[in-house]
Amino acid sequence: MKLLSFVFLIIGIFLMMFFNSSYDTQYTSYKTLKSQSKELKESIKRGNTVYSDFCVSCHLPNGNGVNKIYPPLANSDYLEANRYASIKGLKFGLKGKIKVNGVEYNKYMPPMGLSAEEIADVMNYMNHSWGNTFGKIVTVVEVSAIK
Repeated sequence: MKLLSFVFLIIGIFLMMFFNSSYDTQYTSYKTLKSQSKELKESIKRGNTVYSDFCVSCHLPNGNGVNKIYPPLANSDYLEANRYASIKGLKFGLKGKIKVNGVEYNKYMPPMGLSAEEIADVMNYMNHSWGNTFGKIVTVVEVSAIK
């Protein structure tokens, strides 16, 4: 009985650590945040919530994805170089081959049904988390313009 309780305790601790996605413990660099505008900081906070609700199950809390199945977002050359395509993929889904950090991925990502604000926020979160520092703020106007 003690062994079973211990196993459940260990599993519970692991799950709490793995799925803990509160903003205070996430991978966003606070040094990066300090240098950003208030608007971007607030967008990143909202984007963390969107990421936790819609993206974390495939791309994982650390943004590393699953090799050859779900591409990484952390240190992602694709995310950095393909801003328009990344936003369009979130908006309308993504299918077909893409190459991320030299690895080919060809798994369908369905559209998540996110609003333009949610897409902008989650893009800002991904672009400024896990060591990423990918450019200027993504806006609702920019997302809405993508057809």
